[in-house]
Amino acid sequence: MYVAVKGGEAAIANAHSLLADRRRGDRSVPALRLDQIVEQLALGVDRVMSEGSLYDRELAALAIVQARGDLIEAIFLVRAYRTTLPRFGYSKAIDTAAMLVERRVSATYKDLPGGQLLGPTFDYTHRLLDPELAAGGDVAEPLQRETDAQAMPRVSAILAREGLIEPDGEMPRDNVPGDITREPLEFPMARDIRLQALSRGDEGFLLALGYSTQRGYARNHPFVGEIRIGEVELELDVPELPFAVPLGTVRVTECQMVNQFKGSAKAPPQFTRGYGLVFGQSERKAMAMALCDRALRASELGEDVVAAAQDEEFVISHSDNVQATGFVEHLKLPHYVDFQAELDLVRRMRAEYDARENPVKAEDKREAAE
Repeated sequence: MYVAVKGGEAAIANAHSLLADRRRGDRSVPALRLDQIVEQLALGVDRVMSEGSLYDRELAALAIVQARGDLIEAIFLVRAYRTTLPRFGYSKAIDTAAMLVERRVSATYKDLPGGQLLGPTFDYTHRLLDPELAAGGDVAEPLQRETDAQAMPRVSAILAREGLIEPDGEMPRDNVPGDITREPLEFPMARDIRLQALSRGDEGFLLALGYSTQRGYARNHPFVGEIRIGEVELELDVPELPFAVPLGTVRVTECQMVNQFKGSAKAPPQFTRGYGLVFGQSERKAMAMALCDRALRASELGEDVVAAAQDEEFVISHSDNVQATGFVEHLKLPHYVDFQAELDLVRRMRAEYDARENPVKAEDKREAAE
């Protein structure tokens, strides 16, 4: 659209050149390497992978460099690249109960089978700037203990043994989940489709909606049943083989929220679930996703829909930051014809208004124009 502007093509080429110069910055400062970003800005990389729907740390790091640190632009780049990749099939559903856990916490039970693991977390830091990081000093190796083979059942499984929590969700029909990257969205949504949209939704948007549910806008009082972060194995069923083929491991964050439910005509009083699962380490996003998931189940559970976080079409239609960015930022593209039409309309309406309010002055203007 900018090509219509005088000198448009040359201006665009120069803008690209200037962007590359700003991205590189001072030539006396060493250029960033992708391995530095992957290792030292890992949470930013994880967000780009999660909201870009592509698990590849190096590609996410490259996108962050190309976008000059703008994570939404980086997510856009990753999604665009993702559309060029071939699809070989669908992996089996991951088993997070068999996760190689690095962090596991629960707000519902102090003593859990398998124990609680704090892992790498900001939760207990003082949020004070550390000047020593600027000096780039050595960091001591963390203390580690030998792991045992004790199982780590989910908190929801503990409640399920007493019949105090709703059953886990059913698999989609024919065990084939929907795919929002290949099929247009239709409302109302099946829960598996909705969870896909939430998983790659904008963290800030979901966080704000999750916060709203805690401030009385969805009558939702949750407990963090469990958050676990770690590696899970991916497997693919190959028709020619009698067993699933392991493809490797991915790092994920899973959150299960436990919510009170007073019961209905079809269900007894029990706890209900809110679920969140994202790539990498992003427990804030997983928690916000779980809060929104539970709020969006209001109609399913016979609850009144009274808040924005419970409105499926509102939440899902506005949670995608790539779509939102495109629509908002298109406003800076040329709209010359549209604006001229509105400018002419406003001038005519203003003239009609002036004629009604001050007919003498309007007549003088007409005579002067003649």
